[in-house]
Amino acid sequence: MTNTAKGFLSLIDAGYPEGSDGRARLEVEVDERHLNPAGTVHGGLLATLVDTTMGEAIRTLLDDETPATSQLSLTYLRPGKPGRLLVTAQVSKRGESITVCEADIEQDGKSLVHALATFALVEH
Repeated sequence: MTNTAKGFLSLIDAGYPEGSDGRARLEVEVDERHLNPAGTVHGGLLATLVDTTMGEAIRTLLDDETPATSQLSLTYLRPGKPGRLLVTAQVSKRGESITVCEADIEQDGKSLVHALATFALVEH
């Protein structure tokens, strides 16, 4: 884990992403707890990791707003296995109240997931 996480992220032992300038990064060590019945990394975990990392990338550009996921699309390119995952995210487009972000998950230098999401920017 890179940073201490609270709430749901602490349940999956994922840490919290580090971000700046519209980018974020998260490293996660996955083990048997994170696998599906087929023995590969659960797709729901991968979706959570990209969603969380993209949200942090967007937060680095905001003042009094909070990003709320309004659409999330994942392309699963290959199955993951126990070991280290690297999640990276970057803001692609920013509108007045909507932001588009992309993310990737890699393991052993190979792409596992590519994600594209739209976030609504909600004022506090």
